Amino acid sequence: MTVAEDVERIAAAAAGFSAPGEQLAGVLVAETLGRRVYVCAFESPNGRAWLALGDDAQPVTERRLVREAASLAALCEVGEESAGGGHLPELQARLAEVRETDNPEGIEEAEAAAASLAETLLPEPRVATSAYLDAIGSASRRLEQALGESGASPFTAAMQAALGAVEELADDVERNHKLPLT
Repeated sequence: MTVAEDVERIAAAAAGFSAPGEQLAGVLVAETLGRRVYVCAFESPNGRAWLALGDDAQPVTERRLVREAASLAALCEVGEESAGGGHLPELQARLAEVRETDNPEGIEEAEAAAASLAETLLPEPRVATSAYLDAIGSASRRLEQALGESGASPFTAAMQAALGAVEELADDVERNHKLPLT
């Protein structure tokens, strides 16, 4: 079964937990602490609510597991958005243009690193894992180095800057989880 099929299956199960006037808005998929968790977002005029479901489509109420899944999903989103300075397709086009007009030394390495990063990024829906996040970070650093960045990593700085927002999301999931967390 593909990730998309899994998300559809979980979305159908999650719809059964919708309160009146509430709609399923999205499903985040993460694999952490040895389990796959689907963090489902519900929206209504009263705000947002969350429900984590396991691979068996049953509610997950373990606070640590729910928080880890929400955090990891958010970190992977930030990683994807920050990769290549947040504008990877534009960067690739610019590198190709520079190769055509100036052909500076090292341009092929930079283009290869950008292509490798693009191949690392998985299409949605995807499963957020620590290995995936590490792969994005490694590919981003290779690209930064190929572009001449020898100091602090802009990717790492972007990830660190996003930690507050990631914590806010995890707090929101905990605070507005449809079932009590233990």
